[in-house]
Order: sequence, then structure tokens, then C-alpha cells
Amino acid sequence: MDSSKKNTPAQVEVADIFCQFGPAYRESHPLPMRMLKTMSAIERCRTAALGGHVDQCDSCGYLRISYNSCRNRHCPKCQSLVKEKWLAARKRDLLPVEYFHLVFTIPDLLNPLALRNQRVVYDLLFKAASEALLALSKDPKHLGAEIGFISILHTWGQNLIDHPHLHCLVPGGGLSLKGQRWISSRGGFFIPVKVLSRLFRGKFLFYLKQAYRGGKLKFIGEIRSLGDTRKFQMIMDELYRQEWVTYCKPPFRSAQYVIEYLGRYTHRVAISNHRLVKVEDGKVTFRWRDYGDDHKNKQMTLEAIEFIRRFLLHILPNNFVKIRHYGLLSNRNRKTKLRRCQKILGNTSNQGQQSTESVGWEELLFELTGIDPRICPCCKKGQMVTREILPPQGHAPPRKVRWVA
Repeated sequence: MDSSKKNTPAQVEVADIFCQFGPAYRESHPLPMRMLKTMSAIERCRTAALGGHVDQCDSCGYLRISYNSCRNRHCPKCQSLVKEKWLAARKRDLLPVEYFHLVFTIPDLLNPLALRNQRVVYDLLFKAASEALLALSKDPKHLGAEIGFISILHTWGQNLIDHPHLHCLVPGGGLSLKGQRWISSRGGFFIPVKVLSRLFRGKFLFYLKQAYRGGKLKFIGEIRSLGDTRKFQMIMDELYRQEWVTYCKPPFRSAQYVIEYLGRYTHRVAISNHRLVKVEDGKVTFRWRDYGDDHKNKQMTLEAIEFIRRFLLHILPNNFVKIRHYGLLSNRNRKTKLRRCQKILGNTSNQGQQSTESVGWEELLFELTGIDPRICPCCKKGQMVTREILPPQGHAPPRKVRWVA
């Protein structure tokens, strides 16, 4: 055996951290059911605990055991094929125009409130950003057209601290208000970000006050004092005085590149396994990018318990929709107004693309990687045939925590 391969350390995973330190964390920290279920799913993912199947080559007899995935949307190992299916479906919606990437961020002052009222505050973030974009786009002073866009919620920063923000992918133009022609935005420019930021701020704070008056916000823990009307109004006054961070990146060089770029954002979880470096002496080291220090790549080491706490901050409420479509890209407009835009722009080649819903994971994996799991990896000739179904075995087997340099 090659000694260099023998000593090559394996990749550490979030599941390893949960398996080793999760029991102690659960014992000392009361957790809501959605977090308990997510931790359990990640720990059991692709282990005998979830069952699986045994495949055998019909030519050389090679055996392969495959364990089932947990399919939890917060699991670092379960997003790739889901993401690719989603992106393939989005290709049918592409327009041959510039695309812009806008980011809407709420001030850090709101983070404690958002953390304790995730469903309410995150919904307001979507609502305020989408209404601001749609309203300014329809204004003849800016574009005078109906636009469409995709909004994607992220709740984390690179250091895993709570940082709610929206990524919006917007075509550079829209359908005229009478629905007869395409109106393009000025080259390399969409909407003045300062105007957009202030409208977004006004709408968000208006809806936040409504939620407060309607008793929809909870004030527990360190934000208990905000339940007092005077204290809440002081925070609101400060938020009105601040300039909120909203920015627009330069347009993409092609519509096809938009799809590749979307893949970085849509099904991302708080931290992927490839960013983990090691688990040692009860601490977790991971890679992160410090945007406040010229985007430098660094390493951060946290106590394992603190790492788990930060990861769990980003478990979304049950059934919360984190990717939403608006305007021309909404479900009710996609088959009518969006198709009209494609026809006007002379781009109808995507409309007849086959849906990916019926495509099996084997075909999709082969299309993405060139590796066909149906072909024997040993003899390269025979077909892998399922010989046995392995039932779930309950609890996840113990994991040996591993590390990479």
C-alpha cells in the first residue's frame, strides 16, 4: 500500500462534531424540536441508521453498500443533487439580458430581535425587499417596467454569527406596463441603491411596527426590555437614523453564468464540510473569509459547544420558504408574462426543455460528473443490480472524529 495514501487524513464533517459533542450540548441546552430533529438527521445521514441497499455487479460479482441520505435541508451532504435539479429547472426561465445581484441586509441592532422572532422578521425581510424592488422598477423615473427576480435568504456570516440578509437575482429590465415590449435597464446600471435602500428601510420598519402593535413579536431573554413601548420606540428611532446596507454588484457577463452563480447561494447551508479543518481538544477549527479585512482567508477556532450553538442559529422554522420568486418569475406569471418576454427577446429555446422532476438521481449524477453509478466501478462492464434492501437500524453508529491539515 502507498504509505502516502495510508497516512492521508479523512475530511472532518459536521456530523462528526454532532456525534461527539451533541449529547452534552442537548443535555445542557433545551432545544426546540426542529433543532433536535436536524441534529439527529445530520448525525444519521448516510449511515446504517437510515438503512440503505446492497448492489452487486452482474458480471464480476463486486458488492457495494450504499446508505440513505437524511434529505434535511440543513445537512451539508444532502444539497448537491437537490440544487442541481432546481438549477436545471431555472434554466428554462433565463432571458438573454444582463442580470444583477442585489443584497439587502438588516442592521446588526435587529439581530437579537430577529433571532427570537425568525419567522416574523424573515418574512418582513422578504416582504420589504420585494415591495421596494417592484415599486421602484415600475416607477417611470427608474425603469417603468414589471420585473421578475429570485430572493434567497441567508442568515449567517462566514464566522457563523447571525447575519440575516437576502440575495436577489434580477434581470436587467422588464416587461412594459402594457405588456407589449421589453424595457432594458441602462447598461451596467439597475436602480439607484441609495433610493432602494431607503425605501427598503421605510417599508421594513413600517411592517415591524405593525407586527409590534399586533402582538406578533416575542420579547424574551436579552431583548425583554423591548417589550416596553418607550424602549422599542428608541430602537426604532435609531434604526431610522441608520443607513441600511443595500448594494448591487456589477452585472453578470452572461445569462448562463447566472445559473452557475446561483448554485453558490440557493441551497447553501451555514457551513459546508469542506471548510472544516480539524477537531482537536474539544475545539473546532474552520476556514472563513474576513470581509472586514480585505476578504482575507483565515482560520477560526471555537469550542465545539460554541460551534454547535452557532450552527443551530441557522436552523429555519418548519416549512419556512427560503427561496422565493416574484414578479415575472412568480408561479402565476411564469407561464404567461415570462414566456411573453422570452418571445419578445427571441429566446424560446429553453421553453421545451424536459422537466428534471422525473429524472432519477443516477441520470443526474452521470450528467453532472460523468460517473454512472449503474456501471460497476470494478470491472467497468457489468451493471450494478440491487440485491438487498437494508432496513434502518435506529440510532446512528458512533463516529471517530477525523481531521485534515
